[in-house]
Amino acid sequence: MGIRERLSGNEAAATAMRQINPDVVAAYPITPSTEIPQYFSTFVANGSVDSDFVAVESEHSAMSACIGAEAAGARAMTATSANGLSLMWEMIYIASSLRLPIVLSLVNRAVSGPLNIHNDHSDAMGVRDSGWIMLFSENNQEAYDNTLMAHRIAEHKDVRLPLMICQDGFITSHSIENIELVEDDKVKEFVGEYHPEHYLLNKEEPIAVGPLDVQSYLFEHKAQQAEAMINAKKVILEVAEDFEKMTGRKYGFFEEYKLDDAEVAIVCMNSTAGTTKFVVDNLREKGIKAGLLKLRVFRPFPVDEVAKALSHLKAMAILDKASSLNAAGGALYEDVLSAMYVNNIHVPAVNYVYGIGGRDTKADEIEQVYNDLLEIVKTGNIDNPYRYFGLRREAK
Repeated sequence: MGIRERLSGNEAAATAMRQINPDVVAAYPITPSTEIPQYFSTFVANGSVDSDFVAVESEHSAMSACIGAEAAGARAMTATSANGLSLMWEMIYIASSLRLPIVLSLVNRAVSGPLNIHNDHSDAMGVRDSGWIMLFSENNQEAYDNTLMAHRIAEHKDVRLPLMICQDGFITSHSIENIELVEDDKVKEFVGEYHPEHYLLNKEEPIAVGPLDVQSYLFEHKAQQAEAMINAKKVILEVAEDFEKMTGRKYGFFEEYKLDDAEVAIVCMNSTAGTTKFVVDNLREKGIKAGLLKLRVFRPFPVDEVAKALSHLKAMAILDKASSLNAAGGALYEDVLSAMYVNNIHVPAVNYVYGIGGRDTKADEIEQVYNDLLEIVKTGNIDNPYRYFGLRREAK
């Protein structure tokens, strides 16, 4: 039986870290993720964990310390947001290229400039192709659960890739919600101990980490990373199955909310899904067949599965909480459309950029997106597929 608690998203992530008890946590504070290492440092100070907590001078150093720890054979974790992730950028790529299963809690926030400390997904989208597995969390429970599953996925012998767990800054990170915790002993058994195959401190097998990778080798190593990301799909589902047996909570690549018989649907990630579910329920009461696909696993992107889930729709909208500034739609929109194309499925689709810099996402705005989709179904006309909602100039 789980333990009922009331925790913020940050405290939920830190609590999962306490239960995992990693060998090393290296972190530098940045809003809105600061509370995660703050809570964890308290666990270190009061003896709740025996982790080495490394208070570094920057986020670049935080990821560097995690890389050193993992390369030495330790289990390492960290947390950051926005510009902190940007400062890690060089080391983010090195962590994945060295196949080090570091786990990072990313509390999503707008990347400067101009300076903004509130939520959007520009930080996560900036590293979406860096070779990290990326899980997104609608609420505090999912942020906690994703963290418990992270090491099992990342450390699997067929994967060995770093993993980041995303949650929306302030919206979930600082909001207190009811949450069900797993007992400490069950977490310890579920996560297991870390036994790396190759590591620097193994005196029986001297190795080099991070050598020069010239023309004769780099291409093949990148192909191996790509293969590991493909392998991660199977592992993610296997770990989720074991997690469901332990907790009763079921996870897949995405959640299909009233999608089976839907005619119009929204695709989105993180906390926006909660607002969208509320709108879907209201529309269903009016007889409108609305649905939602809430993506949990963004990398690896579940191409075939997403296409199949959306194939029966008459129209759909993909919501991006970050602007790619490419005149061709947001990152999630591009991935969804690519999935549909390669599976030879055509569903009229529009893209909405929304919520930039923490702009409130309101139920009536989501409802208007569904109304727009119904109009597309009625007329067959999309006009401009690249849209906004919540942008003030639209009200003028």
